[in-house]
Amino acid sequence: MKTITNRFFTLASGLLLAAGAGSALAQRDYSNVEVVPHHVAGNYYYLEGAGGNIGVSIGDDGVIMIDDQFAPLTDKILAAIRSLDDGPIRFVINTHVHPDHVGGNENLGRMGLLILARDEVRVRLESQLPEVALPVMTYSESITIHLNDDEVTTIPVPPAHTDGDSYIYFRNADVIHAGDVFRTVAFPVIDQGNGGTLDGTIDGLALLIGMAGPNTMIVPGHGVPSSREDVMEFRDMVLDVKARVQALVAQGMSFEQVMAARPTAQYEAKWGDPERFLTAVYSELSGN
Repeated sequence: MKTITNRFFTLASGLLLAAGAGSALAQRDYSNVEVVPHHVAGNYYYLEGAGGNIGVSIGDDGVIMIDDQFAPLTDKILAAIRSLDDGPIRFVINTHVHPDHVGGNENLGRMGLLILARDEVRVRLESQLPEVALPVMTYSESITIHLNDDEVTTIPVPPAHTDGDSYIYFRNADVIHAGDVFRTVAFPVIDQGNGGTLDGTIDGLALLIGMAGPNTMIVPGHGVPSSREDVMEFRDMVLDVKARVQALVAQGMSFEQVMAARPTAQYEAKWGDPERFLTAVYSELSGN
């Protein structure tokens, strides 16, 4: 594969770390975090580190990067990308607003990298981050990037995890980067404070299932690459829990009573502690 010298990889480590030093998240100890690339399909990889999975598409035209975890990890992330390809990073796409996915934006923005996200992501980040960390290109409908002999389409999702979620579909690689609407390590996180909804989560998972084919690899925001059937199992669990909680709400149960009834009992061995998920489900179904 042809490689292109990338001037953006020449900044000193100290400058990159300093950009995120003002954040409370920067006070965490990231020194032992390893950023590990994993091949998914074709020219598509994901990076595992701390925070949300980072997508990386490589090729002769350069690199497309999806999300950027936390600011103190920027050097390690860039080194992991360099181990795959030293071509220029052409685009950084934010899947949503949360800091474990956009915490490196300021570092990358200061390097001159082009950040893309939905309109809603920029609006919410404007009150949290400096101008240099904000997406410079935003969209409200699907857009397609033609790069590395692939069609890379960003697809807005109904208000699900947040109100600014996007899927990114690499058509030729047959990979969908799903962000935090889908995860394999926990129940759904519905961030109502950032516009997330239960019904939007269900609709968003249905959209993902409809987009995927029998061989499509789906990269979750947290966890391991999965199949269409895995997303169907996750969606069916959400539908079942919604129906169970709806029935309990109809009986006039409080949240504490719903928790005690354990409507998620059969799923907890796989997806863990349900309290955060049930809090959002109960709130939306009860109106409280």
